[in-house]
Amino acid sequence: MIKFNIIINNKVWLKYLKNPSRFIESKTKLLNKKFKKHKKKKIFISLLLSGDNEIKKLNQRFRKKNTATDVLSFPFHSKNKLKSLLKNEKEIYLGDIIINVNRIKNKDNIISFKKELNELWVHGLLHLFGFDHKRNEDYIRMFNVEKKFLNYIND
Repeated sequence: MIKFNIIINNKVWLKYLKNPSRFIESKTKLLNKKFKKHKKKKIFISLLLSGDNEIKKLNQRFRKKNTATDVLSFPFHSKNKLKSLLKNEKEIYLGDIIINVNRIKNKDNIISFKKELNELWVHGLLHLFGFDHKRNEDYIRMFNVEKKFLNYIND
């Protein structure tokens, strides 16, 4: 079971989602119903809902890129360590995801806003599970899993 700890760092989020925590929890519940592989595990993730300033600082500090971006993921474990933990442990902290409200493109349409938010947190989640998109075959594999997860949660 995947469980998010949601931190709202930028009040602009509340302009688009009355209760961002409830929104993410409802989508996570749908994902947990379908994602049976780790059903008996408790998988914890921190999700920071941020804006340009915070994400730019984090991007500069940890990736040496002095720009704001849409999403950042910080896995807590290496890929190999994570495989072992997922096999042997009941509770696992996966890491942190940060999403920038200012980089969500379509804020005029709440359905599009929610859809893009789902794309961003699912993308971040897959990075925490060890997926990447450095090589073309990795990109294709990640994209396919992303698409599957989004089909589970999008209305």
